[in-house]
Amino acid sequence: MNTPVITDSGLAGAVAIVTGGSRGIGRAIVEILAAAGMNVTFTYRENAMAAAEVVAANPTGTLVAEALDVRDSAACSALVEKVAERAGRIDLLVNNAGMIRDNPLTALEDEDVRVVLETNVNGTFNMARAVAPFMVSQRRGKIINISSVSAEKGGRGQTNYAASKGAINAFTRALAVELAPRNITVNAVAPGVIETDMSHDVRARAGDLVLSRILLRRIGSPQDVAGAVWFLASRFADYITGEILHVDGGFKME
Repeated sequence: MNTPVITDSGLAGAVAIVTGGSRGIGRAIVEILAAAGMNVTFTYRENAMAAAEVVAANPTGTLVAEALDVRDSAACSALVEKVAERAGRIDLLVNNAGMIRDNPLTALEDEDVRVVLETNVNGTFNMARAVAPFMVSQRRGKIINISSVSAEKGGRGQTNYAASKGAINAFTRALAVELAPRNITVNAVAPGVIETDMSHDVRARAGDLVLSRILLRRIGSPQDVAGAVWFLASRFADYITGEILHVDGGFKME
């Protein structure tokens, strides 16, 4: 049996789609995959300037930014068709696009619940459903969903968000069973408290209390999460499917 060289991730020349890739965790994922030699198409919803900055920061020409609302299933299908036509294949999908609208349950508006569930759950479903036929025909591919520690250790004011991420975990495991016969792996990465714009309010409100619940006593970085995604995307994770990889510094609830 041939032993792979440890520096060869198997990603060079492969084709990836990353949703929500213009900032935070998504940008870190885009950058690490591009550095591994992947041809990456990433999506953004509104911030075209941030997306352009990501592309400009990568001189290799292997990054393409596309505007997309993942809640629109037809738009998701059109994007996937466009990438497949341009690149000839799709090897990796990273479902990173997400929304957070925290509030106590009794203060949540209908819109707060709807937009979080439609973005986090429906968006992941829409992209996976669009990509799956291409991976099935190739008999190879990887899907990585970005979940959250909130799926299993929900916090105050996050009922809508926790519910959406719990659904992502269940979706990941079910889809792994469905696609395994076609040599397609499906996994999730569940970040803890990460230093991003999205987590700013939580970190500002909780402060030292958050740190006291993290065994490693530091806030995570987007690069911490991106490294886990890189691993699951690489050849070193070819025998892993249906798993939720927690990247949370040992986060605990008391």
